[in-house]
Amino acid sequence: MSPITATAVRFHGYGEPSAVLREERAEVADPAEGRIRVRVTAAGLNPADWELCRGFMAGNLPRGIGYDVAGTVDAVGGGVEDVAVGDRVFGTADFIGQPSAGAAKFAILTSWYPVPEGLDPVEAAVLPMAVQTANWTLDALGLEAGNTLLVNGAGAMVGFAAVQIALRRGARVIATAGPTFADELTKLGAQVTSYGDGLADRVRELAGGPVDLVFDAPPPRPGSIAELITVVEEPSRVMTISNHEEARRLGARVNLDHATAPVPASTFLPQYAALAAEGAFRIPIARAYPLAEWRDAVELSVSGHPHGKVVLLP
Repeated sequence: MSPITATAVRFHGYGEPSAVLREERAEVADPAEGRIRVRVTAAGLNPADWELCRGFMAGNLPRGIGYDVAGTVDAVGGGVEDVAVGDRVFGTADFIGQPSAGAAKFAILTSWYPVPEGLDPVEAAVLPMAVQTANWTLDALGLEAGNTLLVNGAGAMVGFAAVQIALRRGARVIATAGPTFADELTKLGAQVTSYGDGLADRVRELAGGPVDLVFDAPPPRPGSIAELITVVEEPSRVMTISNHEEARRLGARVNLDHATAPVPASTFLPQYAALAAEGAFRIPIARAYPLAEWRDAVELSVSGHPHGKVVLLP
């Protein structure tokens, strides 16, 4: 093994992604103990990437973007025995301990799983963050079979995943979504209503009263948590992944505050990858861009309305 110098998209200072990100050559080190290095096939972009650019979880710079990765194993670190060079895997990039992440020709992964037969690597690459966040948040909410769950923002990819996972757990799901995914969410088994004025009244009418739990998935909107609290019996039954300040102020919950010991992703991510290979689970893909067109990919993702996951293809 030896370090590799390859193209990567990364930032050297904090600010808006379009201002601080740049494409350059970066050294990708040999994988350390318990890590692997992959030649990246696809990297999924997430809203969390843009929060990192803005200073969330600030740390050593430069840093890269692209938490979700699929690729071919290029090198394995000490103690790694479950994969070999040449295997196809998907997983999560080391975006804290490395100077680059998934938006690069090569990446170091902290966790990985085999890409199932029949699953396109691009479809595998978009699974980790959406599925992990949805699964862990539903656990933190205490979702049980028979509960009525409102997923607010089911057109966002974490919300889209949460609908599917909650239905598989035996919950009744009411989902708010725009026209892009409303029909598909209905076919999955959710009761769908639109965003906008009167949302709380529509939800209570569909539920026949208060819902048991609320999973809030869209980007923050002032006043949204206050509105969602009116569809449950107490504020603590609302959990958000994004609207942190308003939730804490009003007594609702933030997933990051309550998922301190999530179950290992290895207990469920391979399952959902297998379901995806069978066509029984999916995360929609808005568009895939060559790495050289990363600026267009960032612009679409940062817009807040990509209508699916944005993917880079190094």
